[in-house]
Amino acid sequence: MTVQHRILEAGAVRIHTVEQGSGPLVLLVHGFPESWYSWRRQMPVLAQAGYRAVALDVRGYGRSSKPRDPAAYRMLDLVQDNVAVVRALGETSAAIVGHDWGATIAAHSALVAPEVFRAVGILSVPYTPPGGPRPSEMFAQMGGEEEFYVSYFQEPGRAESEIEPDVRGWLAGFYRALSGDTMAGPDPHFVTRDGGTLRERFPAGALPSWLTEEELGFYAAEFERTGLTGALNRYRNMDRDWEDLAPYAGAPIKQPSLFIGGRRDASTMWLSDAVDAYPHTLPGLTGSHLLDCGHWIQQERPDDVNRLLLEFLGSL
Repeated sequence: MTVQHRILEAGAVRIHTVEQGSGPLVLLVHGFPESWYSWRRQMPVLAQAGYRAVALDVRGYGRSSKPRDPAAYRMLDLVQDNVAVVRALGETSAAIVGHDWGATIAAHSALVAPEVFRAVGILSVPYTPPGGPRPSEMFAQMGGEEEFYVSYFQEPGRAESEIEPDVRGWLAGFYRALSGDTMAGPDPHFVTRDGGTLRERFPAGALPSWLTEEELGFYAAEFERTGLTGALNRYRNMDRDWEDLAPYAGAPIKQPSLFIGGRRDASTMWLSDAVDAYPHTLPGLTGSHLLDCGHWIQQERPDDVNRLLLEFLGSL
């Protein structure tokens, strides 16, 4: 089935999309450090089942625009990008599915623009309503004697200086560290405060079973071309998001929703209380599932994720 690449006008930015199939629109939103390509095992299955599967490069990634101003990567901007993509595709509504940061972007798209996003699938990172303590203060307390990776990513240029000299090697290590079949060694979500790096904690050895050298090469080539700043700027807007989204503090997402997490994924485990709160925060939840895998859930367990997505979409 034909795959179509487009560059869509989305207000002040342009968004690269990859499309397959026809039918009801399903918008697929990736996380860090990935691209539209992370949905390569979902798109043909969705298309074959009668859906218009559209995966995008989030602003800052791939062939999408990369504004210079770090503040241009706040959550409300990304929500508006998604709304603009739906309209540029000639549609008025869509189901939206996201993984990692994409899960948070998808959830907030459904929260802020429920008239556009009629259903939401959330992978790996559970939905937590806006509100609570200021993010930078919360993350600063998480590491104790060490520093939490989110705080590490928030300082402009710091993570780039670790990653960009060897993008392919860094990505391979990061994918290994959070993959269910290769994770090992010290917790890769922390760095020592004496100039340590995340790379020091990545396991060595073979690639995860879900990732070929060619697939790794695709990811590496994208980031070697674009650099990492656009991707990392998402982490540098969490306090701005906290302020911007204050009117939505504690708000539930009422549309039909689906959650799929990995049993070995720290993102899912750390936020288990958020999953427990789903009767209140996701009152339209149709299913909450834990798969035997790590963080890269739709790539580690594509058949299971595809089945659950099709069941969810078919129920709408």
